[in-house]
Amino acid sequence: MADNPTEADAQTIRKKKSTARELAEFALIVLAVFFIFRTFFIQTFKIPSGSMKDTLLIGDRIVVTKFNYGIHIPNEIPFTSYKLFADHTLFQQTPDRNDIIVFKFPQDEKRDFIKRVIALPGELIQVRRQKVYIDGRLMAEPFTRHNEPPGDFLYPRDDLGPFRIPEGHVFVMGDNRENSMDSRFWGVLDLHKIRGKALLIYWSWDRDASNIRFDRIGNNIN
Repeated sequence: MADNPTEADAQTIRKKKSTARELAEFALIVLAVFFIFRTFFIQTFKIPSGSMKDTLLIGDRIVVTKFNYGIHIPNEIPFTSYKLFADHTLFQQTPDRNDIIVFKFPQDEKRDFIKRVIALPGELIQVRRQKVYIDGRLMAEPFTRHNEPPGDFLYPRDDLGPFRIPEGHVFVMGDNRENSMDSRFWGVLDLHKIRGKALLIYWSWDRDASNIRFDRIGNNIN
């Protein structure tokens, strides 16, 4: 017959169960904090294309802050609106011009896009031979990259507008102007579709050269 467990054995078993329960509870708390933090405050994003070249390169991995324009609530969470505190003075109502933002692509909201804010609500935008004019004023855009000269009748790539940006929307463009699917082609962006603002590059991998781009790691995005 097996020996009956002693009181000491019983205490050891209870202690092990208590420790296991504490570890499980701690793990659940850590996961919950991570989920909340990632859902509402910070997201990572990998640059998949060259549309923002040379500001952002294919293989850059960036940190996106999700609270700049109000805290975004994912659509997957039921019974929620798009954003918390969107009207609170703590948060901006709209991005600033030249903010680089991540947003849900209006034509396929399962995809995230990243572009630069060019025109704000109520502004009149026009593109003439690759030059951008806001309310009739030529904009300085040192960040843009042009691979081709302006073409005749290349609408809307090189010539567009003028038209006024409706309230609650912004006009976005990629820095690599001849290689960007942006507001010139699919229209203005609803502010509610913005996921967050690009903050910094935390990792960069050059897949063509198969090496790490150390000079880009830690750079602020602007």
